[in-house]
Amino acid sequence: MSIRLGYQMPNFSHATSPRDLFPSVVAQARAAEAAGFDAAFVMDHFYQLPVIGSPDEPMLESYTALGALATATERIQLSTLVTGNTYRNPAMLAKTVTTLDMVSGGRAVLGIGAGWYELEHLAYGYEFGTFTERFERLEEALQIIRPMLRGQRPTFDGKWYHTREAMNEPRIRDDLPIMLGGGGEKKTFALAARFADHLNIICNASELPRKIEALHQRCEEAGRDPQTLETSFLGFLIVDEDGDRARKLQDELLAKQAAQDFSSVPTENLRASQSDRHFVGTPDDVADQIQRRVLDHGVDGIIVNMVANGHEEGVLELAGKALSPLVHG
Repeated sequence: MSIRLGYQMPNFSHATSPRDLFPSVVAQARAAEAAGFDAAFVMDHFYQLPVIGSPDEPMLESYTALGALATATERIQLSTLVTGNTYRNPAMLAKTVTTLDMVSGGRAVLGIGAGWYELEHLAYGYEFGTFTERFERLEEALQIIRPMLRGQRPTFDGKWYHTREAMNEPRIRDDLPIMLGGGGEKKTFALAARFADHLNIICNASELPRKIEALHQRCEEAGRDPQTLETSFLGFLIVDEDGDRARKLQDELLAKQAAQDFSSVPTENLRASQSDRHFVGTPDDVADQIQRRVLDHGVDGIIVNMVANGHEEGVLELAGKALSPLVHG
């Protein structure tokens, strides 16, 4: 398993109608596959996020969408970025992602995190709890999910979850990868060092040197060689043959973000920090930015979303040609 170049599809607002929405998602997944991306991701949310749009913008249920994408693609790995642990019983989640692996012929990756979007929890009736409680739940869930993905039958009695010899059959492999997503240097990174095959680091690009140092510390504390934990960074990519058009699209995106309600987003100074996650310009421009701002700090790969123009024909091909040589050698 290796995800050096990933494509996340976090928004579906460009579709002209609900009937056109999923064909557009299929087209993007196929284009990403053809362009050399290793993995395609959807978000595990019910409402759109404040950093991208308003809550009432279109959002698909993640695992239903991924199951359909499995039949529409051939090689690309499929995952969420990332599953909210609070939304599913962990044993059921192990079964769900294993079934996705079966349907896709061994291309599923379990992306998982603690969950954070309070509005969704309140609206859908899921217990939100405290920050500490959500990470307690995630740690317990991983102690159930990881054994189940590897053919074991865990019996677990925790504060939040309980299983009795939970079976997970059939499987086509015993090494379905687990990817944690987040930027927490203490809790998320410690769990990644213990349980994950891949860590997607979600932060400002300027914070990466500190994040990598913290991750190495968590690996040392867990007795793990950090070289065995693959890493990637999540960035907003706006690429166009015309660099001026790319920068105009960025201005429009930042203006839209500035109009959103960020009260539920657990990040200080989020508006000011957004451009620190943007990679904007011509293919050569963005390749240089990603090399200098991400890969040169020791991160293995990059996962990009392209909310401004990723749905436009030919744009994913541009991105793949620019970025694949950086991460695939």
